[in-house]
Amino acid sequence: MTSDTTPAHERDTPRGRPRDAARDRALLDATVVLLTERGYGALTTAAVAAAAGVSTATLYRRWRSKEDLVAAAAMLCGQEFSEAVDTGTLEGDLRTVLRGKAAFLTGTGGRLLRALLGEAAHNATLADALATAFTVPMHERVSQVMRRAVDRGEIPPVDQPELVADLVMGPMISRWLLVARMPEDSDAVHARHTADELLPFLLRALGTASDRSPGTVPDTRR
Repeated sequence: MTSDTTPAHERDTPRGRPRDAARDRALLDATVVLLTERGYGALTTAAVAAAAGVSTATLYRRWRSKEDLVAAAAMLCGQEFSEAVDTGTLEGDLRTVLRGKAAFLTGTGGRLLRALLGEAAHNATLADALATAFTVPMHERVSQVMRRAVDRGEIPPVDQPELVADLVMGPMISRWLLVARMPEDSDAVHARHTADELLPFLLRALGTASDRSPGTVPDTRR
């Protein structure tokens, strides 16, 4: 007796003509747009299919339910968060992560999160999708930054790097997703400014210091 080791997503894919990747992307893009405009409760697969210019049968050949479709759209948005780069210093690495997160939350990713956070509180499928698309990658990215800083001798080993990731995400989510926002709050320069304001506090929490005092922000117009 042999066991089937084929991945589940491949077993679920019908044999025959390969899927059209352009249609997949059109459906996911339409999902993000409609989700951020209408919210999860008012989103329908029929509206998504119509916006993408395909039939509902085409949609259901790819995703079995609205939940699965939205989970896939969340993964797509999660890919927009740029990869961390090695700047050579802890301060530079954390600045890059903070600025990237700020830009992400003030863009499409933030709008999608705002549309799903309430629903995810009582929908396990969506909660898992958000964790996979956003929380886990951020924890991994910050852990990588911490490991590099330890290897350079900038900080002692960090026992719980996931808590540092929470310190990165928490203020950002509070700033842009949980409080009333003025129109200019979405401006890219303002997002960078806020990220740079948070950086000295995060460095102090790690037992090191920035070359600036908390509240002193570099010129981000360059």
